Amino acid sequence: MNKDIRLNAKHFSRRKKYYRIAKLLLIVIILILTIIYFVVSFVYNGYFFTITLDKNLYLDNNIVIYDNVNYKVYRGNIQVESLDFYDNISEKWLPDDIDSIDGSHNGEDYLAYTFYIENMGDDSVNYYYELTIDDVIKNLDEAVRFRIYENGKSITYAKKSRATGKAEINTLPFKNDKTVVLKKVANFEPGQINKYTVVMWLEGDDLECTNEILGGELKVHLDFKSYRSEV
Repeated sequence: MNKDIRLNAKHFSRRKKYYRIAKLLLIVIILILTIIYFVVSFVYNGYFFTITLDKNLYLDNNIVIYDNVNYKVYRGNIQVESLDFYDNISEKWLPDDIDSIDGSHNGEDYLAYTFYIENMGDDSVNYYYELTIDDVIKNLDEAVRFRIYENGKSITYAKKSRATGKAEINTLPFKNDKTVVLKKVANFEPGQINKYTVVMWLEGDDLECTNEILGGELKVHLDFKSYRSEV
């Protein structure tokens, strides 16, 4: 009888030990998930699209970017207004004059932002711009389109089709998985102004635009930097 009591007591003690370990593991898992949640929230609850100007372009060459002709001051970082939700659309639905409005002029299910870069210095400058994907959730970049207007002329960029491995129709492929485009502009003369419009949407005619990307997120930035040699 005493032997049975000792065995039961030992078994009960082992169960309490396992319970404490399981409880501790559960607390650790909840803590990790909470940290991940707040990190993701911090990243994606801010502006998902930013434009930055290298401070050296301003300090050395007096290059400025602006979206208001009456407010030509140095802005090192522009946070572009976004939409809370994007549904897929066709590029045919975009306005023909989408690059005619300054600043943020988002439409239904597309982002559009127009701004200027001006050489207010005394010397010509070489600069390049680079549109980069910082982070992506649920492969949203598979169906996204970026259209960049430069002084009225536009180019649309898309990731290569997974099905064919070729460029999507009427687009140029991303430079790589993270870089949408990197383009240099040489001999930017004093007094010269270049106008840019960036448009972003989810292309409904893309084969990768499926329910699998529902709830996806994308964070991108556009950099303007100077260069002295080939980029």
